[in-house]
Amino acid sequence: MTMSDLSRQDRRKKPEKPKKKKRGIIKKTGFVLLVLLLIGTIAGGIAAAAIISDAPELDREQLTLSQNPIIYDKDGEELPALETGMNRQSVTMDEIPPVMVDAVIAIEDTRFYDHFGVDIRRLGGAVIANFRSGFGSEGASTITQQVVKNLFLDFDKTITRKLQEQYLAVQLEQQFTKDQILEMYMNAIYFSDGQYGISAAAEYYFNKELSELTIEDAALLAGIPQRPNAHNPFNNPEDAEDRRNTVINRMEATGKISAENAESARSVSVSDQLEPTDREENQYQSYIDQVLSEVEEIEGIESSDIYTGGLKIYTNLDQDMQTRIEEIMQTDEYIQFPDEQMQAGVTLMETDTGKVRAIGGMREPAEGVRSWNWATNPQRQAGSAAKPIFAYGPVIDELQWSTAHQIEDEPLDYSNSDQPVRNFSRDYRGDVSMREALKDSLNVPAVRAIMEAGTDNAQQFASQVGIQTDEVYESSALGTNPVSSYEMAGAYASFGNGGTYNEPHTVERVEFPDGQEISMAPEPTQAMNDYTAYMVTDMLRDVIDDGTARRMSLNGFDAAGKTGSTNFTDEDREGFGIPEGADAIPDAWFVGYSPHLTASVWTGYDSGNAGYIDRGNNEHHISQDIFQHIMNYAHENLEDRSFEQPDSVVEIAVEEATGLLPSDYTPDDEIVEELFVRGTEPGTVSDEFELEEASDVSGLSASYDEGTDTLSVSWGFPEEELEFFNFRIETAAGGADFTTVDTIGERSYSFTGPTKGETYRIRVTPVDDTGSGAGGSAETSITIPEEEEPEEEIEENEENEENQENEENEETEENMLEENETENNENTEPVENEENNAPEENNVENNNGSNEPAEETPAENDAPDEETGGNAPAENNGGNGNTETQNNNSNQNEAPETNNADGNTETQESNTNSGNNGNENVSTQENAETNTPETNNNSNSNSQEENNS
Repeated sequence: MTMSDLSRQDRRKKPEKPKKKKRGIIKKTGFVLLVLLLIGTIAGGIAAAAIISDAPELDREQLTLSQNPIIYDKDGEELPALETGMNRQSVTMDEIPPVMVDAVIAIEDTRFYDHFGVDIRRLGGAVIANFRSGFGSEGASTITQQVVKNLFLDFDKTITRKLQEQYLAVQLEQQFTKDQILEMYMNAIYFSDGQYGISAAAEYYFNKELSELTIEDAALLAGIPQRPNAHNPFNNPEDAEDRRNTVINRMEATGKISAENAESARSVSVSDQLEPTDREENQYQSYIDQVLSEVEEIEGIESSDIYTGGLKIYTNLDQDMQTRIEEIMQTDEYIQFPDEQMQAGVTLMETDTGKVRAIGGMREPAEGVRSWNWATNPQRQAGSAAKPIFAYGPVIDELQWSTAHQIEDEPLDYSNSDQPVRNFSRDYRGDVSMREALKDSLNVPAVRAIMEAGTDNAQQFASQVGIQTDEVYESSALGTNPVSSYEMAGAYASFGNGGTYNEPHTVERVEFPDGQEISMAPEPTQAMNDYTAYMVTDMLRDVIDDGTARRMSLNGFDAAGKTGSTNFTDEDREGFGIPEGADAIPDAWFVGYSPHLTASVWTGYDSGNAGYIDRGNNEHHISQDIFQHIMNYAHENLEDRSFEQPDSVVEIAVEEATGLLPSDYTPDDEIVEELFVRGTEPGTVSDEFELEEASDVSGLSASYDEGTDTLSVSWGFPEEELEFFNFRIETAAGGADFTTVDTIGERSYSFTGPTKGETYRIRVTPVDDTGSGAGGSAETSITIPEEEEPEEEIEENEENEENQENEENEETEENMLEENETENNENTEPVENEENNAPEENNVENNNGSNEPAEETPAENDAPDEETGGNAPAENNGGNGNTETQNNNSNQNEAPETNNADGNTETQESNTNSGNNGNENVSTQENAETNTPETNNNSNSNSQEENNS
């Protein structure tokens, strides 16, 4: 129903007043609430009384007694470190200057002189905060409450503990004066580095008596106890200065100092305030510093709980490795440091757990210089050691680049400026694989990688492996962000642990006097894909095997790592007075890991004024030497383990120059094994090495072997092209066309059983895998000799003939004359005189101009004389004109028969040319065993006639 639905009269009616019955309900409700409140108050009072009754009694000795924390190593063995490092000094309130009192009250308990032990206003703020964030999230402890905490032996942050603490604080204020309570506090508080009490701290940090403290000194000391290690001015000067200035501001705000004095105090640098005293360093001090810093991070814990509450702190310290690292850094037994000023920071941790086994904070400081933990303080740039974190890790994780991914190494400017990116060598290689770029530490490809991945993704990736940075730029790929050895160890261990990040930690658990324990082991987180971790690891293996760290000599264990170095600016070089031309750098790194351990090593100087690393003297290798000595020693008794390739990664053969699948023409030395994210393998075959045309065939020759009846051909062709081409063999007999007989991959070929007397033409052509001609061919020809009639076998060889000649020469002259007579009587067929009258010039060569070799039968001219020395006397035949002739190398097709003295007939074929085209020469010798005195048989004579007048 709306207002329009009502009549005007109805609308004019006055509303009825509420009935008095409702007021009765309100009264009754209020009464019930009041009763409940009273009951609650009574119950609360009863409960509070019960809680207070269980509170410990006030004991001044107990109030001023501090219980040192006890630190244990990884095996549960107690360390003596804190016992020997403690310095306790007590003073009276009269010895504490007013400026020190003002500073402490200003920062710790502004209304100290006004409250009764509990600050109600401060408590109200803490209650609101606790309701918002949970009980114990914010404390409201006064100085008085902090003093009474020594009476408790537990870490209870419940309301019971707070009520007891507040009750005792009130009781303490009733039994002691404000100055007495403040004196207890000043002598009990912890100031880091084992210093207890304000007097010990003044001496330790400033080398001063309490009476000599200035405003800035007092403010600096007052700011330390809240978080002693975090505000330690030696270890964290910037944090300490911020905290000091906060105290100065509070002193000014509360009217303890003037604005002018406050400004003057803030203008003093903390480093100018400090004047450390000489103190023998504990070999575990660097490790213990980090232990205490981690315990300070426990939510809700206060410094008094840590340094005076008798905590038991169980750490991951390996005393053996800590001792070895100290020996390496503090002596010359392992490393020849160039001078005492060079510093180093080392972190050694387990790769798969994040447990820190040892820390090398610094080398022995110079006299009057307080130690600085170079391992844990993030103050130095990492150079190229940052490339896996800011460049290649992110781009693999985001874009799934393979290790073969080609990156252009050509001139490049940063995106937001015209400043060029330069490689160390100042030259460029063109396209390179990501593996080569990381192995050889090229700068341009690293910047291109972060450009492709995006700086936001790079920042997120770095954060996930423990590198916290406010800003990431393209130059971050080259290591411009400050980091610590401690952080770098954690980041690199993620690559060796399949992409799982474990925050580096020295503390495993903390136990309180009442038996309560707090676990300090961080939860592992998956920082990257497992393929990213393995592919980065595999590339970093190459850095050690064949890259910028190949000089190291590791003892056979699987390892990966990266070098890094930074540069001075021109202004730095001038300001530090570095000589012109000096190859000087400020920082040198090596960070590496095995499946067991990760070590991160930084080397350098406090500043350029203290010195610089001289690359010309190979001082940049010292970080690698430290890594080598530490890891070789640590792995002596460890089992062999290797990084495991995950299923998400496949390894395939690709062409190195392109990252694509190799073709049939890719040379073997251009094929490499590379890693790909499964499913991203290349499907394209490279055409980088396809040869459009082969070289020409050269030096083609043919020969015939009569013994095996084989025709052989061979030719020349470049060795490097053999794997790309075959050879087509073609032959043609007589005038026929060429026909293909075979296609082969060798540079020689043989035919068996060629036709005798036939002339063959042979052509060889290089062809590609389709059979098409790809280069110039070559031709040659050869004639196969005809098959001859069998000739009468010569039974005696040259050696036998020579023996026979020697025997015959021993016969008497009389016997030779008788034989000649017999020969004259029996000779029935005269020798043609045509050849006898031939001059010597008519004697033709056996080969008759042929290029074919002559048959290996003895030639006539090679036969020895039948007469000894050829000195037989000539016989005068009375002018009968009878002559003896020798038929030598006749051109006749048939030689005449010659009857020898013994009646035997020998037939001589003399260099027949018929049908052989000069390719075969058969030479036989007439076996004239009858020697006449008229004939001088000289082996070199040609049908020479002896006439006796």
